[in-house]
Amino acid sequence: MSSDSIQRVFQLKLDPLTGNSEWVIIEDGNKEEEETFKSSSNALLATTSYLDMLNDDTRNRAFREAIDKTITKPCHVLDIGAGTGLLSMMAARAMGTCDDSKKGMVTACESYLPMVKLMRKVLNLNGMGKNVKIFNKRSDELQVGVDIPSRADVLVSEILDSELLGEGLIPTLQHAHDMLLVDNPLTVPYRATTYGQLVESTFLWKLHDLSNNEEEASDGIHLVPAGLDTILRVQAKQHPMHCDAISKEINLLSEPFKIFEFDFWKRPDSQGDSKLLIKATNDGRIHAVVSWWILQLDSEGTIFYSTAPRWITSPIATYTGNWCDHWKQCVWFIPGEGIPISKGEEVHLHAVHSDTSVSYNLATQATEIRECDSIAGDSHLTLCPERIAIYGDRKWRSCMLTALKNLLQARVHPLCVVADDSVFLSLLVAHLSKTSNVIALFPGLRERGVQYLKAVADANGITADRIEVFQKKKYLTLNDTKQKKVDLLIGEPYYYGNDGMLPWQNFRFWKERTMLDSVLAEDVLVMPCKATLKACAMSLPDLWKSHRCLSKIEDFDHSIVNNTLGACGDLPAPLEGPLLPFFIWQCGETKELSETFTIMEFDLSKSIGPCYGKAQVEFTEQGMCHGFVLWIDWVMDAKNSVVLTTGPDERYWKQGVKLLSQPVEVGGRGSSTGNCCSTLLEASFDPSSGELAVKHVWS
Repeated sequence: MSSDSIQRVFQLKLDPLTGNSEWVIIEDGNKEEEETFKSSSNALLATTSYLDMLNDDTRNRAFREAIDKTITKPCHVLDIGAGTGLLSMMAARAMGTCDDSKKGMVTACESYLPMVKLMRKVLNLNGMGKNVKIFNKRSDELQVGVDIPSRADVLVSEILDSELLGEGLIPTLQHAHDMLLVDNPLTVPYRATTYGQLVESTFLWKLHDLSNNEEEASDGIHLVPAGLDTILRVQAKQHPMHCDAISKEINLLSEPFKIFEFDFWKRPDSQGDSKLLIKATNDGRIHAVVSWWILQLDSEGTIFYSTAPRWITSPIATYTGNWCDHWKQCVWFIPGEGIPISKGEEVHLHAVHSDTSVSYNLATQATEIRECDSIAGDSHLTLCPERIAIYGDRKWRSCMLTALKNLLQARVHPLCVVADDSVFLSLLVAHLSKTSNVIALFPGLRERGVQYLKAVADANGITADRIEVFQKKKYLTLNDTKQKKVDLLIGEPYYYGNDGMLPWQNFRFWKERTMLDSVLAEDVLVMPCKATLKACAMSLPDLWKSHRCLSKIEDFDHSIVNNTLGACGDLPAPLEGPLLPFFIWQCGETKELSETFTIMEFDLSKSIGPCYGKAQVEFTEQGMCHGFVLWIDWVMDAKNSVVLTTGPDERYWKQGVKLLSQPVEVGGRGSSTGNCCSTLLEASFDPSSGELAVKHVWS
């Protein structure tokens, strides 16, 4: 950020097809630049949780009630992480500054410039542009006597994530109490308390224990060799998840227990720990700690907000009935196969919090403290839980084995290039074909992939020099292959760090194939050789409600933010809501209303190019259609004998969702209700941007 007159922010813009990123400068007050980067900012904001949060009626009402109860006279209110300015407007209204601005003041602090621009529009729309003083700064950049005339009497803030601490709550509160607030300030929220519960779940176990799960695979590959149990692992942290979606697969092994308490009205400590003795309520194996938090928003303890799962029935933690995606429960995985426990047995739990995270260690009389061991050096890889589960899935590995064996039958001394970040395929092709030369591009893993392969090569019966990792930033040339053409080009496809992207953004593999065209043999075999865009019409009431167009929130008009935040609803033509990635199985209530249908196919054996497809969708079930779920099926061989689907039934992959502007009541052919029976769905793929455009026409 520069001077007071001109403010700049650097926004990272990613090209999904190349993996390249560039810093885009967004400058406040420069109209030409604003228009140039408006679409970029809108696209980024549409992928955030702002819209979902603003559609959380329970949250909004709780904050409004607490602010009205806490602010009863003119004062100086500080709003940190102000977003659209909703809490600032609530504070201004509560102390009556709309009528007399001299009675008090509201300072809104927001560090993200595109959101600051949006806040100004919202404040002006509600006639509060003069009632709230905005600072496009981090709160730790604010100075009393420079930016604000005095310390604030009241703090209103909502800088909470699913874990509670991940957005920097503790350091933010520390600085605010040290530099920006009066002694003993009033705060909304007043207090936050974290809770946990011990659970057994095979599904959760598979999300982290690759070592034991891959033992059932028959391909001879050891991604986690004996003695290197943590060389390929999930990050040791709390992972956000909608645990209600797997409630029927969870065996509760304890009563809920209180872990930490954080008071907003006083300066928090950077470090803290809690030692608990927990009695098991059932026999089982502890695979995870499920945690959540409860906000007490007022000092008297009458207004609460909870992220507890539905099975919790405490009076202040009862499920709100309001599904939302911005706050979930969290899961902490217990290393290995978990800890066996008997009903009545006691478990020692040691919870530790830092500035930004919480970790747990567990022990029983029969076991030692279970910690996530670390490996010396840089040879270990940290992957997301879903990728760990995929690599441990026997069915998936069997499909890859079959497809690669079929491919290798046609080649004697092949030069094989692994175009993505698949350490599995790199090891598998070297294992299956002793005469092959393997080059792994590892565009995301890079040196981490090199160190990992060195560490596991011996255990997989290959020498480290069998797989060459191409580490130049430019594309592979014939000089790099010693003038030999590439016979096999393969990928899963998987790109490290792209786990949250839309399914078709893995067409980076197709782009890589195109850029490597000059080094490919005329009869090169490509795996996957084809991709199919599949879709299904679905009822998604919870997801649609969380992304619907905003109107008034606690009597404050927010309609101006709908386009920017990617809302579905009555947007002005030709604007439409964006395609967004979700784990459909975690999206609350869902129902399929049509058979799965194909929209278009992509020939990955040829160079990337524009594609168009359409399909007539026949509804097979009666219900309210909220949108279409889209995904990619990867055809691994030319005979179509091995197809890997990433559809809604596959819980390790995200799908793309196109929400309708308004839900439509549909029914099957022959239905006597007169509901809509079919629609035409059209899709087009732009190879220059990697974007997929989807439109529908009701019939």
